[in-house]
Amino acid sequence: MAVELLDLSVPITTGMPVYPGDPEVEAVPALTVADSGVNVLRLHMGSQTGTHVDAPFHIDDALPRLDELPLTRFTGPAVVMDARALPPRTPLPPDLLPKGLAPGVVLLIATGWSSHWGTDDYLAHPYPSPETAEAVVAAGVRTVGIDALSVDRTPPPGSDDFSLAAHRVLCGAGAVIAENLTGLGPLVAAQAEGRPFEVSLFPIALAAADGAPVRAVARLGRHKENSP
Repeated sequence: MAVELLDLSVPITTGMPVYPGDPEVEAVPALTVADSGVNVLRLHMGSQTGTHVDAPFHIDDALPRLDELPLTRFTGPAVVMDARALPPRTPLPPDLLPKGLAPGVVLLIATGWSSHWGTDDYLAHPYPSPETAEAVVAAGVRTVGIDALSVDRTPPPGSDDFSLAAHRVLCGAGAVIAENLTGLGPLVAAQAEGRPFEVSLFPIALAAADGAPVRAVARLGRHKENSP
């Protein structure tokens, strides 16, 4: 049976959405077949571009950098928190957390906000409350992903209501955070059907970095009823 893989990543393109204040993205030809015999892109972007992971160092100089984390932190069996019914800018409460949280498990938070990618509404995403982040850490989970711009509220334009509350809880415990995931709906459905799945969130190997873009991929297993 063919392996079923789902791409959970947004493509990196010139002018793509970035967190307010982050470097703008440019991906343009540096060399072309016509002029140089090969095609090569020149890339300008921040470490937090597109679908990416935050290392704990992202929010504190004393915490581990990306290359100081074990590779096991970027992959594992996953469970999904279905928060798609919540309204904009809502803190997600702990009672929405799914069963199955344990050390080595990846928690994916499905807000449905990836459908707003590229629009102003993308900034108005729900986000886990600090209490929810604390419950995740208490369960032993050290890898969290969300289909939104941040695990903390993103201030609306013109506001200085900035917070890193969930980041501080998660990163303070040595967790990595994947943001700007997309396409989590099929995983919500797979979980409801009893299908297990694994997620890989491996970043490019940036030395001493705060984070890096990833190619986020889910591997779906067979329905339990069809398992040998």
